[in-house]
Amino acid sequence: AGNLAHAVHTPLNILGNAAAHDATPLGQLVREQVSSASRQVDHHLARARAATAIRATGLRTPVLEPLQALLRTMRRLHAGREVHFHLASDVQQLEPLAFRGEEQDFFEMLGNLLDNAGKWASSRVELSVQALPGPPGQGGQLCLLVDDDGPGIPDPAQRNRIFGRGERLDEQRPGTGLGLDIVRELAHTYGGSIEAHPSPLGGLQMRLCLPAAPAA
Repeated sequence: AGNLAHAVHTPLNILGNAAAHDATPLGQLVREQVSSASRQVDHHLARARAATAIRATGLRTPVLEPLQALLRTMRRLHAGREVHFHLASDVQQLEPLAFRGEEQDFFEMLGNLLDNAGKWASSRVELSVQALPGPPGQGGQLCLLVDDDGPGIPDPAQRNRIFGRGERLDEQRPGTGLGLDIVRELAHTYGGSIEAHPSPLGGLQMRLCLPAAPAA
């Protein structure tokens, strides 16, 4: 899957670069289709990587450093709209926590949720982590909560729809509609879950639960 993804990305990048400064309808069409194809390649590569990872033993991705790196990235990415990203959990409590899976998949899932929250937030996004214990000798679960103060989605049926491939509730917002679908499939592949709820901040809360690695 990795070799195939690399082989497909190369011609896609060439096409995208060739059409980057083409203002004609054809250029726009090429850019849109290249972007869609690249997301599809990344989507299926992530699924293949996760399917392999769950059969491996000893996988352990400490969560604190990726959390902090993603928050720094999101602050820069959404600085133009003055959206503030805040880590609501105590850093010392996060230090021993680890995800039982690949670091790249952790970045993919949480990065999608934070970026999505940043697009909809009025001014604030909060990230918190809950550690749920499991049976002795096992790692339990990590639940990551991403809250925003945006308009939210009051209708439960619409909240479920956002995880469908290609679903976009507002065509004016940037994106392909694939991000949350990737998060859901990756979470399910690892034996986790993703749900959308009303947020205490007034917007949307995304609750991502993943298997935790046993303590080192």
